[in-house]
Order: sequence, then C-alpha cells, then structure tokens
Amino acid sequence: MSQNSRRDLLIKTAALAGTAIGLPLLSAGAQAQSARPQRFSTNEMVDNGHKFFGSVSRGLAQVVEEATRRWGQPNAYILGQEASAAFVAGARYGEGVMYTRNAGDQKVYWQGPSVGFDAGADGARTMMLVYNLPATNAIYQRFGGIDGSAYLVGGFGFTALVFDDIVLVPIRSGVGARLGVNIGYLKFTQQSTWNPF
Repeated sequence: MSQNSRRDLLIKTAALAGTAIGLPLLSAGAQAQSARPQRFSTNEMVDNGHKFFGSVSRGLAQVVEEATRRWGQPNAYILGQEASAAFVAGARYGEGVMYTRNAGDQKVYWQGPSVGFDAGADGARTMMLVYNLPATNAIYQRFGGIDGSAYLVGGFGFTALVFDDIVLVPIRSGVGARLGVNIGYLKFTQQSTWNPF
C-alpha cells in the first residue's frame, strides 16, 4: 500500500469516526432544544431571585408566591436587565439568560412597543417566570399584555404576558420614575435589535 493511499485511508477513517461521535452529540443537543423543560419549585425561584436582586428583594417572595398561586410552577425562568421609556407611546429593550432544568440555558433578547396613558423612564433588573414552555425555542414569540407602573426611584411589580398557552411573568425591580398603564407586547429574539416591532 502506498504512502498516499495509507494517508487517505487514515483521513477517511478519522472522518468516519468523527461523524460517528459527532452525530449522537448533535442529536443530543437537538433533543435538549426540543425537550419540554422540567418545572422549578417556588423555593428555587425565591432563592434564585434573592441572589439576582440582592438587597432590594424584600417583596420578591410574595410576588413569586402570588405568581405560583395563579399559574403553578414555572418550567423556565429568565434573569436579565432592561430599559424602557414612554410618553404615551414607548419602547422596552432587554437582554438576559433563560434557564431550564433539563433543556439547557440560552441567551435571549427582548424588545417591544407600548401605547397608553404612560410617561417616564426606568431601568430594571428583571426575572421572568415562564410557564408551559413546550421547548426552549418556543420563547421566540410575541407575548402581549397590559402593564401598569407607579413608582418613583424604585419598586417591585409584575404582570402577565401570554402567547397561546405560554405565560410569561416579568418581575421587575426598577429604578426611575414611571406612572401609567399601557398595552403592548414583548418580542423575544436570538439576536439584539433596535426594531421594537
């Protein structure tokens, strides 16, 4: 057997072995993307929220318990930050990481318009509880709802946004001045964008 044919045989064998090893890894990754995330307990959400929000988290347990009472246990949650501003019409932009127990973690971005009797600006650390998420890529939708804010300097608040059976509950600890009620949606994307629509 010549030196060239031996080298070609080794290269082909290595390529086949790499394919044999890589295919199960790729299919395992694809299965994780399509697997339904398992649920988190209320205590886990409160503990993770306390770590994330730090010293401003006094009212967090009450907010999480109320959300759990209404919608059950979440099967994913997002930790991130966002900024928004409005004068009748407004926009919100944010980024964070979505955590699941068994389907992997992934970076997410959100943005969305709003309209209503609303004025002010705020920046917020945000924890979003996600209910009934069938697969991790199902987060990339538009979630609509009504939001109300009334605070000066800081505060805790939550609302519910819905798409089909998926319920998203943003819990915000904001700094700024905001007063009003608005209707709008949040659009989740894999890449950041300035387009709120």
